[in-house]
Amino acid sequence: MIVIAYDGSLDAGAAIDQAGKLFPGAQATVLAVWVPFIETMARTGIGLAPGTVSFEEIDAASAQAASERAAEGAERARAAGLDAEPRTCSQRLTIAGSILSEARELGADAIVVGTRGLTGIKSLLLGSVSHAVIQHADRPVIVVPSSETAAARAAREP
Repeated sequence: MIVIAYDGSLDAGAAIDQAGKLFPGAQATVLAVWVPFIETMARTGIGLAPGTVSFEEIDAASAQAASERAAEGAERARAAGLDAEPRTCSQRLTIAGSILSEARELGADAIVVGTRGLTGIKSLLLGSVSHAVIQHADRPVIVVPSSETAAARAAREP
C-alpha cells in the first residue's frame, strides 16, 4: 500500500500519474493535509481580536476543501490504475510530519510526493515538504516532478 500526498498542484497530479505507472493495481491512499487556522496565525504572527472570526468555521471549510481535494486525487489515482481511497488529516507540527504519521499509521510500504521544483531563496524561505519527508522517512519515498518542472530541469542540463 502506498500513500500519495496530494494538494491539487500539477506536481502532485504528476505524482499520482507516476505512481499508477510504477505500481499498477496497488492499493493507495491519497492524502490531503489541511492546516488549522490557529497554526496559520501562529506562523504568520497575525493576531485577531476575540470573536472577530470563527476558527471553527474556517477549520470546517479547510477540512471540507481537503476532503474535496483528496476525493479528486483518489479519482485521478483510480484513472491511473490504482485502487485508491481518499483520506484527510489536519496538520500536526508540519505537513511533512503529518504525511509521515499517516503513512506510519496506515502501514504504507512507500510514500509518493510531488515536488514544486523550488530553487534558491524560494526553497530556503518556503521550505520543501518533499525534502522534509525524505529527510525524516522510515520507508521509501518517491519524489516526482511535474512534466513542466522536469522539462525545465532537462533544459538546464549540459
